[in-house]
Amino acid sequence: MTDNALFEPYTLGSLTLANRIVMAPLTRNRAGAGFVPGELAVEYYSQRAAAGLIISEGAQISQQGQGYQGTPGIYTQAQIDGWRKVTDAVHSKGGHIFLQLWHVGRVSHVDLQPNGQAPVAPSAIKPETKVFVSNAFVDVSEPRALEHDEIQGIIADFRRGAANAIAAGFDGVEVHGASGYLLEQFAKDGSNTRSDAYGGSIENRARMILEVATAVAAEVGAERTGVRISPVNSITSTDPQAQFNYIAEKLGQMGIAYLHVVEGGRGGPHEAAAFNYAELKAKFANTYIANGGYSRELATSRLTNGEADLFSFGRPFIANPDLVERLKTAAPLTEMNPATLYGGGAEGYTDYPFVVASNHG
Repeated sequence: MTDNALFEPYTLGSLTLANRIVMAPLTRNRAGAGFVPGELAVEYYSQRAAAGLIISEGAQISQQGQGYQGTPGIYTQAQIDGWRKVTDAVHSKGGHIFLQLWHVGRVSHVDLQPNGQAPVAPSAIKPETKVFVSNAFVDVSEPRALEHDEIQGIIADFRRGAANAIAAGFDGVEVHGASGYLLEQFAKDGSNTRSDAYGGSIENRARMILEVATAVAAEVGAERTGVRISPVNSITSTDPQAQFNYIAEKLGQMGIAYLHVVEGGRGGPHEAAAFNYAELKAKFANTYIANGGYSRELATSRLTNGEADLFSFGRPFIANPDLVERLKTAAPLTEMNPATLYGGGAEGYTDYPFVVASNHG
């Protein structure tokens, strides 16, 4: 394998990706009225179409699934139509794009919920975190535990979201099971104290994410379905290795296209918590996407050693729309402006420079 292997094509299901570099999902809070992605989103994603695969920012599968202001949805026709402009623009540049299906669970606020209701969760345990509402970061609202008979409705919302994503022209979907949101809340005993079929044992806590993945794959095909997990991120768990090895093995048996793994703590080093990612990868039969503070050098090393197949980059893609070209030519990376990360307009969204001006447009 050459030093340029990161930039060689890769086959993912029926897709041939131009390279092994993935744009990670990135919340930017710029959806318009009705939580519809607008023309700026079309430009933003098309600027980054040189990525082998783009994974969109999380799109909530229902109003109940929303946790922050200005995040796009995938549950109305207007949202489907808005996303169709994004996918058409990415495809016109030869890119591929999956939509991330999102339900935040307990990480929400009554101001965002239908009729001002409490956010839902596997158990009524309030997390120590904040959400972005009314242009400010505020504490989350007290959640309520989901009734057993409500769970199938949420699974159906994921399935409908997947169908809507394909209708909007996406090449596939990613089930968001990471970052402390609903599916991870079910998987970890730090947030799930249920005593029914969705709580207690490793198998029961895995049930929600596996039933969602099964429903989504049945709707759009396993080869167009990926799942993102963060075994040691956000929520405490007494048995993350056993828990996520089990989930990875079951997803592999389903033929899920890829497992997208946030390695280490959020935004931190890979070694932030003890976890054996090689063991996790061995349990999953298909494509393994590694995420978490990767550089070209680290990605190349891990690719050479067979430790991952694809590598996703988050914040570097915000400030470097031409990240693939910059990595290939070892050009310096532009630094991201944190002040323009969430909300706003073109500034800090579509106005970051290209290393070669003619690449833009």
